[in-house]
Formats: sequence, C-alpha cells, structure tokens
Amino acid sequence: MMGKRAVTVEQNNNQTYTSSNQNNQQIQENQRGMVGSNGGNNKNAIYGWRKQCLYFIIFLLMVLISINLALTLWVLKVLEVSKDGMGQMRIVEGGIQLEGQAIILDELKTSHIKSRHGQPLTFESSRNLTFNTRDSDGEVENQLFLGHDKFEIHAKKFKVTDPYGRTLFYVDRDLVEIAADKLRIEGDGGLIFENSIQTPIVKAEPGQDLKLESPTRSIEMQASQELFIQSRAGSIEASSLEDITLRAKNIRFDAEGIIVSNMKTTRPPSYYEKSKPDRSTDYKFYQVCICENGRLFLAPSHGNTSCAADDANVCR
Repeated sequence: MMGKRAVTVEQNNNQTYTSSNQNNQQIQENQRGMVGSNGGNNKNAIYGWRKQCLYFIIFLLMVLISINLALTLWVLKVLEVSKDGMGQMRIVEGGIQLEGQAIILDELKTSHIKSRHGQPLTFESSRNLTFNTRDSDGEVENQLFLGHDKFEIHAKKFKVTDPYGRTLFYVDRDLVEIAADKLRIEGDGGLIFENSIQTPIVKAEPGQDLKLESPTRSIEMQASQELFIQSRAGSIEASSLEDITLRAKNIRFDAEGIIVSNMKTTRPPSYYEKSKPDRSTDYKFYQVCICENGRLFLAPSHGNTSCAADDANVCR
C-alpha cells in the first residue's frame, strides 16, 4: 500500500510541474506579443511638425464650429425665432399672423387676407397695385389695377351692393343699372347721354335749376301713359331753334293765364280803306285766329270783323 501511494504522489507532482511549465510558456508568449505590438505602434506614430499640424487643424475646426454656433445663435436672436413663429410673424391655426408692417418683395399668393379685429388693413405700393384672379387654366380672369392717376377694373360683370345685399350699381357689356333711390349729378357740364335714357323721374335739387339740352340734335320725351312736367317754385321754359312738336290726343293747360308772345298780328282791311287812317291806333283786344294748317295769328277785334287779315301769307 505504501508503494502505491508513493507512485501516486509522484505522478501528481509531475502533473503539477508540467501544468506550471505550460502556464509560464503561455505568459512568455503573451509578453512577446505585447512587445511586438508596441513595436508596431511605435513605427506608425506621428512626431514632429506633423503632430503640430494635426493639433493646429483640430484647433482651427473647433474655432470655426464655435464661430458658426455663435452666428447661428445671433441670427436666431435677431429674428426672434421661437416655437410660435419668427419675429412679428406667428404661426397660428389655419395660417400665419403678421403684426405690424409686412413688405412683399415679389409676389404674394394667398387665398385669404384679413386684419385683426378692430384694426384697419392697408395695402401700399410705391408704383402700382394689381389684384388678379385666374381660372382653372391659370389665365387671368379678372383684374383690379391701381396705377398712376388711374383705376381700372377688367371683369365681365361689376356689381355694387349695400350691406343688405340689394343691388346699387350693376354693369356688364349690355346693361348699366343704377338701383339707388336717388342719383345726383354735380358739375357744370351735367350728364351727357349719347343714346336714350329711361327713368321714372328727373328732378333737380331744391333751389337748383333742371335743364335738358341737346345742342345739335333734338330731344324726344315719350311715356306710355302720362307725361308730367311740373315746377313748384319757378317757371318752365322750352326753347328750340326750329319747331316744338306736341303729339297727344288732348293737350290741357291748367293755369291762371296763358301768355303767347311775338305772335303774328294782322290789320283789318277797313284799316286801309280810310282816307286818313289813324296809324297810331293801338288795339287793346285781339282775336286768336287759326288757319286751316293749324297756324295761329292775332287779328284786332274791330266792329263785326271776324279774323279778317290784310296779309294773304299769314297762313302760309
């Protein structure tokens, strides 16, 4: 038994010595590898002016990054950029809100512009101002132009209404309609119509004269029922270079007196039969006579003479 134990101990000692030798060899190999690797790194290392240039480039990049960051922060500070918008421009629900004045350098395309509640909205341009609307093909359909000494609107129809939606003024190619209660024309030249005009009433302001004039042509007034001419505080005067024609079934004069001036007057034949007629005789009463063609003339009311005329051409 003692012999067997001695053999076993000796074998254990040999195994321990062998494992320790293997560990020592492994450690030595690892140390050799480390030395080899350090030797390789030393061969790739940067020394001298190359190392200084690398440090200078890194420093320069850090300076540029710092300047760029400072400029970015300064721009954000000047423009007042925040989560709600930039400066006087605020991003709100449904659009952009501007406070103060906004300068448009080129074009502004939008579907809706309105001012704040209780604040006016002003458009200003140093030269001209143009508003355009386009159709589905992109062509200009309507245009509003405000330029130097002129205001132009290009549209197929133009309409002006009151706050209740009633039409006050309407214009298209075939019709011009004015639906206001009163139309006032001021100015020495009055209002000129090249063609006809249809209206229920034409009157002047209180204390002003009303004048209808056609310098080179005629004036014609027509009514389907009645034609009423009235002057409540003055006179009515109708003058013409040639004739004034009244066509009606009946013409009625309702006045205290009818005065006809410059009507042609004749003398009775007996006036010339006297041996010594009294040429200075003035007749106070005359007869109104009418010819077959409708011409009127005056004849003295003398004795039994009835519309006797001394001039045969009085009815021509």
